[in-house]
This record gives sequence, structure tokens and C-alpha cells, in this order.
Amino acid sequence: MENDAWAWSAGDPGVLELPSGRLIRGRGLRRPPDPAAPVPAYGLYLLSARPPRPPWESRWVRWPDFRLPADRRDARAALVEAWRRAADSRVEIACAGGRGRTGTALACLAVLDGVPADEAVRYVRAHYDRRAVETPWQRGYVRRFTPADPADPSGSADQPAPRTMPGAGAGATAGGLSRASPPARPPSPRSARGRRGLRGRAW
Repeated sequence: MENDAWAWSAGDPGVLELPSGRLIRGRGLRRPPDPAAPVPAYGLYLLSARPPRPPWESRWVRWPDFRLPADRRDARAALVEAWRRAADSRVEIACAGGRGRTGTALACLAVLDGVPADEAVRYVRAHYDRRAVETPWQRGYVRRFTPADPADPSGSADQPAPRTMPGAGAGATAGGLSRASPPARPPSPRSARGRRGLRGRAW
């Protein structure tokens, strides 16, 4: 780390150490943080709805529970920014439970840090939470995630190509979904309770 005064401590709850030495804290927002722990310098929050603004610099990515980010390019830009900031400051990544979306994001940061994409989920489960990255489409998202490429800053390689129906108009896809999209389903009662619990949260 370039500035240890701004680093997390390896071995602290939720702190993932990447191969480069970057330390990033993952957290579930349903559980209050340890009041004795240092606060983040920057937070990336992966939630269905915009959370209350924390007292530190932060960014929100719309990411429904158990699913994938609503805007893949925005999510990639946010993940790259978090990885870069983690070189010299305390970065926190969090969702409601701290496992599915947060684990997926941490696995993507591991890819940016040099872990092969097909090993990143195992890496995060071994060093962060054994139940991280909860769904098949989250695992697929990590496998398709690519390291930072100066020739492709938008991360277009991460975007699944839509499957066009024969004879359909421009932009039509099979079933109205892209190839990597999970089946639509209504929000679960658990995720709805989690969203309600985040309103008015004291960071």
C-alpha cells in the first residue's frame, strides 16, 4: 500500500487482501459496522434503490438483489474506480447482505488485480466469505469480466451480445432478454424487507 495510514488492516472482519496488497472491505448494510473500526474514505454501494448519503465520498450502482447491475458499463467504471482508489485509501464495497452483489464485485476487483476470471470466485470465497457470489448469473458475470484494457476503457468486452430472433426487427432479442440475463421474477419478501431496512440507515 502506498499510504498505510489510509489502509484497512489485513485480517479485520470483511477485509479482502488482493494479490497486489490492496485491502478492500466488503460489508452487509443490514449489519451495523463496528463503531471502533475506521470509516471508509470511499464507498461503493450496490443496491436496487439509492441509499442515504454517507458522510464519506461514495458512489451508487443500481444492482437488484440476486441479479446483475442494471447498467454494465456504469458498474464496470465504478469497479475500476474502486480498485484504483484502493491503492492508497480505505475503500468499502457493500450491498444489503454483503455476499451476493458484494462478493461478485470483489471477484471482479480480483480480476482487475490479476486473478484469472475463472478463479476469481474461488479466490473471494477463500479469502472473504465462503458463500460469496450467490447465483449462476453472478458467477457468469465474473467469468466474462476482463482486466482493465486501455484500448477498451468502456469494458465493451464484458457486455453480453444479444441473441437476435430470426426475422425480428432491429434490436429484438429472444424472449426480450439478452443471452446472459436471468429470468425475470418478482422481488422476494426478504429483499423487500432489506430495502426497507436500509432507509434512514445510520452509517
